[in-house]
Amino acid sequence: MSTVALVPVLPLLGAVVLLLGGRRTDSWGHLLGCVAALASFAVAAVAFVEMLGRDGADRAVHQTLFSWVPVAQLQVDFGLQLDQLSMCFVLLITGVGSLIHIYSVGYMEHDPERRKFFAYLNLFLAAMLLLVLADNFLGLYLGWEGVGLASYLLIGFWQHKPAAATAAKKAFVVNRVGDMGLVVAMMIMFATFGSVGFAEVFTGATEASESTLTAIGLTLLLAACAKSAQVPLQSWLGDAMEGPTPVSALIHAATMVTAGVYLIVRCGPIFDLAPDAQLAVVAVGTVTLLFGAIIGCAKDDIKKALAASTMSQIGYMVLAAGLGPAGYAFAIMHLLTHGFFKAGLFLGAGSVMHGMNDETDMRRYGGLRAFMPITFVTFGLGYLAIIGVPPFAGFFSKDKIIEVAFAADSTGSLTAKGLVLGTATLVGAGLTAFYMTRVMLMTFFGSRRWHDDAHPHESPGVMTTPMVVLAVGSVGAGALLAVGSALADWLAPVVGSHHDEPPIPVWAITTATLAVVLVGVAVAYRRYAVEQIPVTAPTDVSGLTVAARRDLYGDAVNEAVFMRPGAGLTRSLVTVDDRGIDGAVNGLAALVGGVSSRVRRLQTGFVRSYALAMFAGAALVVATMVLGRLW
Repeated sequence: MSTVALVPVLPLLGAVVLLLGGRRTDSWGHLLGCVAALASFAVAAVAFVEMLGRDGADRAVHQTLFSWVPVAQLQVDFGLQLDQLSMCFVLLITGVGSLIHIYSVGYMEHDPERRKFFAYLNLFLAAMLLLVLADNFLGLYLGWEGVGLASYLLIGFWQHKPAAATAAKKAFVVNRVGDMGLVVAMMIMFATFGSVGFAEVFTGATEASESTLTAIGLTLLLAACAKSAQVPLQSWLGDAMEGPTPVSALIHAATMVTAGVYLIVRCGPIFDLAPDAQLAVVAVGTVTLLFGAIIGCAKDDIKKALAASTMSQIGYMVLAAGLGPAGYAFAIMHLLTHGFFKAGLFLGAGSVMHGMNDETDMRRYGGLRAFMPITFVTFGLGYLAIIGVPPFAGFFSKDKIIEVAFAADSTGSLTAKGLVLGTATLVGAGLTAFYMTRVMLMTFFGSRRWHDDAHPHESPGVMTTPMVVLAVGSVGAGALLAVGSALADWLAPVVGSHHDEPPIPVWAITTATLAVVLVGVAVAYRRYAVEQIPVTAPTDVSGLTVAARRDLYGDAVNEAVFMRPGAGLTRSLVTVDDRGIDGAVNGLAALVGGVSSRVRRLQTGFVRSYALAMFAGAALVVATMVLGRLW
């Protein structure tokens, strides 16, 4: 077995041992889970060093493990492919995933099912690693479904809570809707290209019709929308916060929500030849980045505010990916930097909850910086990174997306598309600064608003150490990836490269971005630092605030557009089945039964009745013959 295969196999083995070992592994199961994740990261790091030693064109490693689906014309091998794009994800998944495993040792210390929790974490890593390492769409789909299964198990881990069980089912159902998009895309691929392998599909795309590629692109986008919580399949993400906080960190930073971005970037050769599908990607990303940011401005639950933030930040990545080769590298750059600061923010939120009796309402916090200094500093560094303050990570990655947004379809001058996209990204930056400043002020500053039974305290070292490491990444990852276009050059052999200078000078875009960010910070400071924060959310608020609190009526829209019509259609079909199909069958049976019940009365079983019938018949025959002769 090669080094590449060991990367997903190690956490998978960890999950198998912990699940099959049962209670016998309770005392050391969490340690095995951490070792499996760390070992996978170590193998990935070795593979990365080996990849650095080869030329750019020769860095991809491909291995066929066995023949998987040898059925007539559908011949699919179980193969793995480690190239520059998948390497970025492998290092993120195993690196950040390992830190979350270590953090979970302390966070889940008193949970009686801790061993099972680590088994599910290992399963999550293994599924996501298979997703990004597969060399064909069927293998990707296996990992895709594995991620969906693991998320269901982890979101609903505390299934004794009705809200957690409901959230898990919701995430599972919404993602099944998106998964059908990937299934249909594979069907079209096989019908068109005779294969579902990356190499065959991407090579054959140059000969396919634009309508076919558009259909594939739109169905792939549907799949990406569900996994990455993009409009219109975003409704599951906020409810998923019912799971343990390490799950939230893993989903939002290193695994599930990044899968859709990976799918779009990996399928760049298809989207580049399907401009309508590419435009749909841009539209989805633009709407979602604003959608999530608006929701984040009104959430009092610290985890749900961060969940809305993830939705928005993934929207930035999807927008960049929709801009083709000019944006692929920057979408991945923001994904990687986001992995550091969003994981740090979620783990910081978990640390706050750990010290506040699992309270998530920020209106019940206040002044916690004095009680949780490490959490405050690490969370603060993640805050500075996500709002894009230089020289923190988000500044380098998000500003690049804003630049390519303004340069969309540029021919040397600002186009209408560039103006719309650039303005949307700027507005999103301002909203991000507002809602994240709001989170910081309500949590760590101001007066103490918690209940008398709360005793805030700093988390143990096993939890704060991963937070410190992620904070370091939040500070330096952006500069490391951006210096000398390092990441763009690294990814160029896989995703290509194309850079249009924005029609507006870069310094002007940067200045405008920082100005918008400062405005967002200032507005939040005035509202949540200068003014008193009420312990309960005020009700005399604007309609937009009410809508944002209700997730911009995402669930209401789904209920009105899909659930109620679907329920009505189901009732109609049941009526047709009961009264139409079953009615016809039952009616025919009743007719036959009625006729039979009447006809059987002619068969009495008495000899005298039969003799009388025979006599009457004979008399009728004789009478007929006599009358015939008379005539």
